[in-house]
Amino acid sequence: MKAIRFHEQGGPEVLKLEEVPDPTPGTGEVLVRVSAAGISYAEVQMRSGAMGAHPWFPAPPLPFTPGFEVAGTVAAVGADVDASLVGTRVVGGIAGGGYAELAVLPAAAALPVPDALDDHEALALFGQGTTAVGVTETGAPQAGEVVLVLAAAGGVGGLLVQLAKRAGATVVAAARGEQKLALTKQLGADLAVDYTETGWAEKVQAEVGQVHLLFDPVGGEISQAAFGLLAIGVGRAVVFGSASAQLPAVTPVDFLARGLRVSGFGPRVFVEPAYGARLRAEAFRLGVEGALKPVVGEVLPLSSAAAAHELFEKRGTTGKIVLVP
Repeated sequence: MKAIRFHEQGGPEVLKLEEVPDPTPGTGEVLVRVSAAGISYAEVQMRSGAMGAHPWFPAPPLPFTPGFEVAGTVAAVGADVDASLVGTRVVGGIAGGGYAELAVLPAAAALPVPDALDDHEALALFGQGTTAVGVTETGAPQAGEVVLVLAAAGGVGGLLVQLAKRAGATVVAAARGEQKLALTKQLGADLAVDYTETGWAEKVQAEVGQVHLLFDPVGGEISQAAFGLLAIGVGRAVVFGSASAQLPAVTPVDFLARGLRVSGFGPRVFVEPAYGARLRAEAFRLGVEGALKPVVGEVLPLSSAAAAHELFEKRGTTGKIVLVP
């Protein structure tokens, strides 16, 4: 089969399309013919080596095939797995190996795709929907509050806009460029601002006043400006990434002086599988009901994995980026 591998960490160019042996499902496993492989922030960080900053995430064995989430059809099953699963549409997570024509998943991790969702939508809800639900629960937006979502046109950001609006908040979406701003408005944002423009934070303050809740996957100077908008004494933030490759430029002294609350989100879904499963189930429930609409952005052939990573790093995409074998 064909698969994407990297033999060393580095830029997107280290991703190569190679011919590798077909995998075989072992006991308790299923073989999935992949119809869609998702690209996530974690995979980009792993390829670049940036994931080494997270002690809870192990370094990949080289050569390595990235891809932590796939959707497709069960092609074969291993021992102790119900043979009737063959032909079932599933979506699931794996510890790498998704950028390929075939992937092996634990049978328990292969979740049936609801009829109401296509494979690309299911893939978006599986990972990014889980994150969005978890980030929202952590921040707990309330009716009447002002919620600022950074990177609001991304796969998680677009879902956060919808969830915050569903909670009754006034939603401020911050993104880059007119196309992305227009998308956030379509998703329900009350105000959309370009955070690459000088004075964007002052515009937010002039339009909506202080911010009660910040959802931040960006870091760096953008995060610093966003933290400055948080209301003294009641402001809170959920940090769940650093897409700028820089941590938020704020310190515990800043939190103390202004009485802010800051929470991180991420590792718990890995160390507590039951927690992740509950969030995922809620994301799928909302998706099936139509209350949460995942945005599927770029859909590229498997051979374009390097180009997809480059687009992701340059923040040139919206919604979920999907590779199709």
